[in-house]
Amino acid sequence: MTTRMVHLVHDGVSVIVDVSGGVPEVVHWGEPLTSPDAERFSAMSTRPLTHGSLDVVPPLQLVPQHSLGSLARPGLIGHRPGGRDWSPRFSECEVESTSRSVVTVSHDDIAMLRLSTHIELTDSGALHASAVVTNLGATRYLLDALTVTVPVPSQARDLATYTGRWSREATIHRRSMDHGAWTSENRTGRTSHEYPPTMWWSTDAAREWSGEAWGCHLAWSGNHVMLAEVLPDGRRYAQLGELLMPGEVCLEPGASYSTPVIVGAYSSSGFTPATWVMHGHLRTMARESGAVPQVRKVLLNTWEATYFDHDAEKLKGLADSAAGIGVERFVLDDGWFGTRRNDRQGLGDWVVSREVYPDGLAPLISHVTALGMDFGIWIEPEMVNPASEVARNHPDWVLHASGYEPVQARHQLVLDLTNDAAYQHVFGQLDELLRNHDIAFVKWDMNRPLIHATSADGAAGAHRQTTAFHRLLDQLRINHPGVEFESCASGGGRIDHAVLARAARVWTSDCNDPLERQRIQRGVGMWVPNEMLGMHVAARTSHTTGRSHRMEMRCLSAIFGWMGVECDPRALDDHELRVLKDAIALHKRHRALLHTGDAVRFDVDDESALAHGVYATDRSEALLGYVQLQTSPWLVAPRWRIPGLDPERSYTVTNLPLGKLGGIGRTLPAWMSSPITCTGHELAVIGLQPPSLWPESGVLVYLRS
Repeated sequence: MTTRMVHLVHDGVSVIVDVSGGVPEVVHWGEPLTSPDAERFSAMSTRPLTHGSLDVVPPLQLVPQHSLGSLARPGLIGHRPGGRDWSPRFSECEVESTSRSVVTVSHDDIAMLRLSTHIELTDSGALHASAVVTNLGATRYLLDALTVTVPVPSQARDLATYTGRWSREATIHRRSMDHGAWTSENRTGRTSHEYPPTMWWSTDAAREWSGEAWGCHLAWSGNHVMLAEVLPDGRRYAQLGELLMPGEVCLEPGASYSTPVIVGAYSSSGFTPATWVMHGHLRTMARESGAVPQVRKVLLNTWEATYFDHDAEKLKGLADSAAGIGVERFVLDDGWFGTRRNDRQGLGDWVVSREVYPDGLAPLISHVTALGMDFGIWIEPEMVNPASEVARNHPDWVLHASGYEPVQARHQLVLDLTNDAAYQHVFGQLDELLRNHDIAFVKWDMNRPLIHATSADGAAGAHRQTTAFHRLLDQLRINHPGVEFESCASGGGRIDHAVLARAARVWTSDCNDPLERQRIQRGVGMWVPNEMLGMHVAARTSHTTGRSHRMEMRCLSAIFGWMGVECDPRALDDHELRVLKDAIALHKRHRALLHTGDAVRFDVDDESALAHGVYATDRSEALLGYVQLQTSPWLVAPRWRIPGLDPERSYTVTNLPLGKLGGIGRTLPAWMSSPITCTGHELAVIGLQPPSLWPESGVLVYLRS
């Protein structure tokens, strides 16, 4: 067989795809290469046959085929009635390629299936990989799985994955992977708090600014499956795709199923530069879809300030205090509609409550806009309370299995958006709400998972529900192009590149405890840029942890993202109010940098501290934060090295005081008392001496060349 290879090239990365077989195989994804000769590459990399193995070396293809002898988990799993055509084998593929993409089409004339694949290096350097299967036969094909596999090289010895829960999302776990497999399966019907669809392979010594890293993210807002495996022959790979429930996708003759896109990111210089690839990909998608606001306005969300207390005069007073500290947007949370005076009733009736707003929302909106702020509102379109008009009048619109009692969560059921009548009802009410009110921002919540989600035809409905959610959001954005949408699912339950192609931001977590937020934001920030992450200053005592924090720490944990306020400014003392007002002003002053620059994370030689920040893309300036999470093992912390700046430039280093600095140091490091000038090389090699801080406090540093 003649070896045929396609070489995809972008600054900093090469992808070589072998298209000699029936399905393409990524044989190199990593360091840039000059255009390699296919025969020479094959001679250098062909694996030998060994005793105890097959008489062929099965390729580790984009969609691995059991019928060729691959021991990897098959990428295509399905069958026809009676169990036929359960392990297809695809013939030589047709290939169309450019310097940045390769598209293949292959057939199995026995199983009567067509498999199409698409591999591309995008403008950001991200790897896109996806597949489509089409039923060419005369009978149904019952699809159980179609996933995409991306091999990584043998030096990728470590695997980093995420777990989480409500209000404690994106906990990073790193382990050595020399044998066996790691897998996770998400059945929540949303991206999930528990198993976000992102993983990172890396060399064993990789850190934020050194070593090789390969990231994989599934751009999908529903159920998913992920697998990382080291095969017995030593080959390593990541496999990601939608998790399909039994019978969920049955392909009628001529029908097709497309996988979500895998987004890959590679860097030879550590995790931080690899995350820039993810961020660049998402920023490009957002620009192309029109989901990028001109200014990401500082907002106040009313939830933790008022909960269900929707007294119009009190809300106007809250708006007055918000405007007084520099807030630019006032977001009215749950409780403004129908009979929704608590979380047990009214959900799904998207009509302004005349009980609490006898004159409608117009007077409150007018009050807000007269203060120079714009107005936002909370909705949860995919859910209903049983005690609601829509559920009482249309019980058949609930997404549940006929004959079974549906499982409730938070006194909620799921509205079946795959039912056209239900879909049109929701769309009509929301469309009217946005047409009749001056609303600039919508917080779109989803507060429960899909359990036993069954469409009216009796088949599993999570896949169709997810695509219907995307369609509903798309349609509302088309009708109301000036409205910004936020993806919220009890906080961080729906954060992925598919939803962020549509939503301007995500609500990162329902937990506003600033200590928890430091790690949550660091984890999610590896695949989402800071400006798309909602980061809010909450009340002194967190309602999810019961811990209390000084205002300085609350602001330090909110200033680097899309900043907001969740507390009631009227309940703050004079010191807290002054610090918050100063923090909002500081955020606005540096907003252009924070929302367009490269997010950076640092390896600090003290596990009790974290350091992070943003560099301007031209490396002309930076805003950095150093946070002491708990007491340090040492009286004096190790120096904080700051790599990644222009080594030849000189930078003025300025301490940005915010409120009161607390610590055990009798003196401060010299750079904190008056600005100093040093080179980017000196900052990387020598670094800055942090002060001896109290736990749960930190400092801000501004660099300017």
